[in-house]
Amino acid sequence: MINFNESQIIENAHYIYQQRSKIEAIADEICERGFDLLFFTSSGGSMSMLSPFDFWLNYTSNLPTAAMLSADLLITGCNRLTENSVVFMTSKSGDTKETMDAAQYVKNKGAFIVSAVGVENSPLEAVSDATILYAAGRPQELIFYLLIGKILYNKGFFPAYPDFAHNMKNLGAALADVRKQADEKCRQYAASYHQEPYNIWIGSGDLWPMAYSYSMCVLEESQWIPTKSVSSPEFFHGTLELLEKDVCVTLLLTEGPTRTMDERVKRFAQKHTTKLTCFDARDYQLPGIKDEYRSLLSPVVMAAVLQRISKNIEVITSHSLDIRRYYRKGEY
Repeated sequence: MINFNESQIIENAHYIYQQRSKIEAIADEICERGFDLLFFTSSGGSMSMLSPFDFWLNYTSNLPTAAMLSADLLITGCNRLTENSVVFMTSKSGDTKETMDAAQYVKNKGAFIVSAVGVENSPLEAVSDATILYAAGRPQELIFYLLIGKILYNKGFFPAYPDFAHNMKNLGAALADVRKQADEKCRQYAASYHQEPYNIWIGSGDLWPMAYSYSMCVLEESQWIPTKSVSSPEFFHGTLELLEKDVCVTLLLTEGPTRTMDERVKRFAQKHTTKLTCFDARDYQLPGIKDEYRSLLSPVVMAAVLQRISKNIEVITSHSLDIRRYYRKGEY
């Protein structure tokens, strides 16, 4: 396997897991303070990483939640935000312009800001009330599995949380194993489809943000491959008309509550294109993780799978994932 370091992957997850007590203490403080809204805002791939946790809260609890891209928030505002609201933000650099401007907006509202950042002493950390530094730690989602999971536990919606959190100590090793399981299929996929003139990526529920962000942040931004993303339910309200036998379609199937919508897309697409690829979270073993928690983990499982496309495609195309023409190259 190219560009694969199993011990580093495990170590990166351990870096986050060893902060479990700090993360849980933040969750406890949030619950002790009380809140009128749990609000998620950030930009780009960071927002896509956060979105499944808003989804999780919505389908498992009656806690008040909302989510907006930071750029949208800055234009329209959010009248639900008050001094009793909690705002979750994340940024790898800690200085993303729209995210920082949104942080100042919610700070002016008096909201309590919890951020996850990749760089110590960043501007986002400076404006936040509580910060988890992940540095090289991955997956970043582990922070929010522990943070949101503990909030749900405290509020009586996730009684299994202590056992779930205990299982999360094995997440790094499990996701390293997923990468090994997925690599050959992903290498073949990259080799077969890296020159496709048009690609459709589809997902639902907790994997819709993944379908959107991977097609945008990797295929479009990092590889300059023309791609459209659409959610599984919305696929049947327009995009289905584009399917022909040689149209490349990639479907991400979740183990979460919206899986039936993905299966519906699969049945339709199988009839109308010979270039359908399904990446199914259910196909990958998770050593050390109990089966009852798999339905929560589709985002990190799929991220591990898709990373193997990324690692292979940049070699196949001789186009590094770090090359940009415009992003952060000037004003826009």
